[in-house]
Amino acid sequence: MRDERAAVTWVAAASVVVALVAMGIKYLAFVVTGSVALYSDALEGIVNVITGLLALLAVRISARPADKRHPFGHHKAEYFSAVIEGLLILVAAVLILREASAAFQSPRSLTEPWLGLAISGAATALNAGWALFLIRWGGARRSPALVADGRHIMTDVATSVGVIVGLIMAQATGWPLLDPLIAAAVAVNILWTGWRMTRASVSSLMDESVSAAELGRIREAITASASGFGAIEVHDLRTRNSGPVTFIEFHLVVPGDMTVAASHRICDRLEAAIGSTVEGAEVLIHVEPEGEGGRRGGIAL
Repeated sequence: MRDERAAVTWVAAASVVVALVAMGIKYLAFVVTGSVALYSDALEGIVNVITGLLALLAVRISARPADKRHPFGHHKAEYFSAVIEGLLILVAAVLILREASAAFQSPRSLTEPWLGLAISGAATALNAGWALFLIRWGGARRSPALVADGRHIMTDVATSVGVIVGLIMAQATGWPLLDPLIAAAVAVNILWTGWRMTRASVSSLMDESVSAAELGRIREAITASASGFGAIEVHDLRTRNSGPVTFIEFHLVVPGDMTVAASHRICDRLEAAIGSTVEGAEVLIHVEPEGEGGRRGGIAL
């Protein structure tokens, strides 16, 4: 686990470097053309750098081991980063809308448009490849910060594609207003993406349960590993995600005359079965004798 978190940290640091390179290329495209849409695209590149730094800070904090003040670890730091990234996406969209509005009121002709498009296309290709890598690699390692960073970069790719299409159409039709109009349309899409990202991260900070499909797999693992070994029922099953860790806790009902050793063996079986089903599972089992009340959501064994 420690080596994997170190790898996540290195990838987060590389993301900052990629963001800086892409931002520089986009700014060069703006200087060459004077396009307000390319300027807006470069402006969002600054947000990419900031969010990359936030993701790096978050994964470094989340990699710290549990301590006395944080006995459950520091994994939620990544969700704070994802929330901030979502908010920065919203800010970037508003800034792009402002620039598009100014360009709509005062249209301008572009200098060296095709060279600028080629330069912008290179930055877009770089961002697209890196975003796909972050989403897949970060998702496989359950790193919300890297996945959020990858999704944010993908919105930047959408912005860049929209800008490039707008400039091509503006040059083909001789209608410069297409530049700010398409930039504004892409900004609206970015607003929606930022809202979804922020909402998902806030849900995780509020200890949202695992998905229904994963909960079903957990219940199946419990039933398969505990049935036939003397246990009677499982109830009050609760789950929550925290970065790469999934906390799972429930009550295990056993006969009143069962020995501690026997009930402990059942718990070991349950922990092993759930651990093989859910990566990064932390299982807490409360054993209680038959006849206790206040049960919710019982699973008969």
